[in-house]
Amino acid sequence: MLKNTLRSFGWVSIILHWLSALVILALFALGWWMVDLDYYSAWYTDAPHYHKSVGLLLAALTLMRLGWKMSQVSPQGLGKMWEKNAAKLTHLILYLGLISLFLTGYLISTADGRGIAIFNWLTVPSMGKWFDNQEDIAGNIHEWLAYGLITLVVIHAVAACKHHFIDKDSTLKRMFKPLTHNKDPL
Repeated sequence: MLKNTLRSFGWVSIILHWLSALVILALFALGWWMVDLDYYSAWYTDAPHYHKSVGLLLAALTLMRLGWKMSQVSPQGLGKMWEKNAAKLTHLILYLGLISLFLTGYLISTADGRGIAIFNWLTVPSMGKWFDNQEDIAGNIHEWLAYGLITLVVIHAVAACKHHFIDKDSTLKRMFKPLTHNKDPL
């Protein structure tokens, strides 16, 4: 089952979700590690190159994911109404946070007028400096957005575990495999 149903996510949504999650965690770890590199480190130029390249690929994946999400029915939320509303709000903030991270990362990387090379396959052009101290201001915002996003990711994961282990519903199960039978409670 590739497409979502009212009961379950399809394989496309599941794969896009977990691929995004892995990449987000990897980018956070790489970003956290690379900010302490000094000029003499062998990774001083390579780590930011990988971070930017993978970040731009994640931006493309996120746009694909949003397009897929808008073309699909959303499975009905499980739990109490406040939990459903909190989940919707959290997802919205996660997407807005990602888009903001992509924008601030772009502003950091292109403030000097150079484009961003994606693994030397292609270059995303610079639109130049938009405001004074762009790289510093965007860098500070990027850092705090990353911490906020990871905090929300942890809350999101804890909520999924709460549904699985305490509520014993299929919230987490349907993010690993499409549910094909009608015995799972909504």
